[in-house]
Amino acid sequence: MLDQLKAQVCKANCDLVASGLVTLTWGNISGIDRAQGMVVIKPSGVPYADLTPDCMVVLDLGGRIVEGTLKPSSDTPTHLILYRAFEKIGGIVHTHSRHATMFAQARREIPCLGTTHADHFYGAVPVTRPLCENEVVEDYEGWTGHVIVERFAGLDPLAMPAVLVAGHAPFAWGPTVAKALDNAIALEAVAEMAIGSWKLDERTPDLEPWVLEKHYQRKHGPAAYYGQK
Repeated sequence: MLDQLKAQVCKANCDLVASGLVTLTWGNISGIDRAQGMVVIKPSGVPYADLTPDCMVVLDLGGRIVEGTLKPSSDTPTHLILYRAFEKIGGIVHTHSRHATMFAQARREIPCLGTTHADHFYGAVPVTRPLCENEVVEDYEGWTGHVIVERFAGLDPLAMPAVLVAGHAPFAWGPTVAKALDNAIALEAVAEMAIGSWKLDERTPDLEPWVLEKHYQRKHGPAAYYGQK
């Protein structure tokens, strides 16, 4: 079942290591087949070097395991809530990449300081509110998804394909598994650049809004002209 998607999700999880986004087993990627309503996700705690497509776990959007003998990622409830809420996304990446996680731990959004950021994210990358004690006790991973959805009220998850969970770490997503991974890589890069810019000059201003608009729209807008047709 879903052999192609399982291969894509397996490869993307392994690419997390090559991209320098994970330490130990601190990260996971999932993908969804919208036509079948099935999600493929990395198994919990399995070293990346041991992953194969057959290791991947297939679930329905209600969390029922449809295929696989291993336990799915402990973050599965978060992924499922995001898939149900953001109907246009096709892949989700969760890491503890260092610089983006610094922002999450500091509970600060990542400001758009330059055009590199604007090419990928339409403004500052948002941070969620902290989870309440009863939310953590009741359903930690589920409420992690809920606070992300709550934070995205009024935001387009395709224009802003990432979030920082306060005190925790980043999530990124995209229309495909491969694009979700690209966005996670870009997120870590702009987080590192922001910290470096502040080290050089703590008064570094946000990018002018008209430059942000130009750079984002030339890649993602209806009249986008970046790249080849």
